[in-house]
Amino acid sequence: MKLATYNNGRRDGQLMLVSRDLTKAVAVPAIAHTLQQLLDAWDLLSPQLTELYDALNAGVLENTVDFDETKCLSPFPRAFQWADGSAYVNHVELVRKARGAEMPETFWTDPLFYQGGSDSFIPPRSNIEMGSEDWGIDFESEIAVVTDDVPMGVSSDNAAKHIKLLMLVNDVSLRNLIPAELAKGFGFFQSKPSSSFSPVAITPDELGDKWQDSKVHLPLITHLNGELFGKPNAGVDMTFNFSQLIAHVAKTRPLGAGAIIGSGTISNYDRSAGSSCLAEKRMLEVIADGKASTPFMRFGDRVRIEMLDDAGKSIFGAIDQQVVEYKA
Repeated sequence: MKLATYNNGRRDGQLMLVSRDLTKAVAVPAIAHTLQQLLDAWDLLSPQLTELYDALNAGVLENTVDFDETKCLSPFPRAFQWADGSAYVNHVELVRKARGAEMPETFWTDPLFYQGGSDSFIPPRSNIEMGSEDWGIDFESEIAVVTDDVPMGVSSDNAAKHIKLLMLVNDVSLRNLIPAELAKGFGFFQSKPSSSFSPVAITPDELGDKWQDSKVHLPLITHLNGELFGKPNAGVDMTFNFSQLIAHVAKTRPLGAGAIIGSGTISNYDRSAGSSCLAEKRMLEVIADGKASTPFMRFGDRVRIEMLDDAGKSIFGAIDQQVVEYKA
């Protein structure tokens, strides 16, 4: 299935069932008003939605509308849990190498995570409002999964069955605020503002054989100001798959239905695939030239994040956002 949330003037929006080709959509209030309601009763409600989804794709469902990505909020406009990992350890290795720091061996056995703010996500086609260009505004192109209820202590072998949906992510980061925060020894807060998610969330079966071993085996494509910035394959060089990430997060706590778990910045050792954030490109420049030459985002810059199937069709719709100055 493919699901979206339309802006209806309410905090949690209106759940919409979206056709596989992203051309048609239909509200399903008789089943669920919001995506969180659906996740809260997934086993009961998802079979009913599957029947409607088949009818929607067959073109025999009434009351459909043309699907419009500009009307979408993030699939979850707000969520109970947003935890973002760093599953591509080569990306972390590169960060540390650029500043001459050794990487502990534990980075290869224990995923890094931060707990992000989840009370207000930015819609996928809305502006990214920032108070200053001096903050070092960066995008991070990622993938996230959404779970049902996950018991504390779940094994990575059993975690896969709890993955119900996938989304794309723009994990907005403020690079110049990060060093001072981490120097305090506690973690991110101001340097990690609201994130954004793709217009559409999908069930894993929509990916066919591109969903294997709890990984998405497709390139994640990022354009910056209309120019291709990177297209690393999300299934390559992923040190920790999503099952392992879920097991790590749930080691000491259960996860409630609707928990969002992110992959961290997609990154390949093959640098010809480009990058999924400005920081990585800048690190490569530091290693090669001794200094970074690529600037962070400025007001007016635009980022687009999308994933295409083998036929070139958009799977999740596109995160397409411009950075603008915040006016209080």
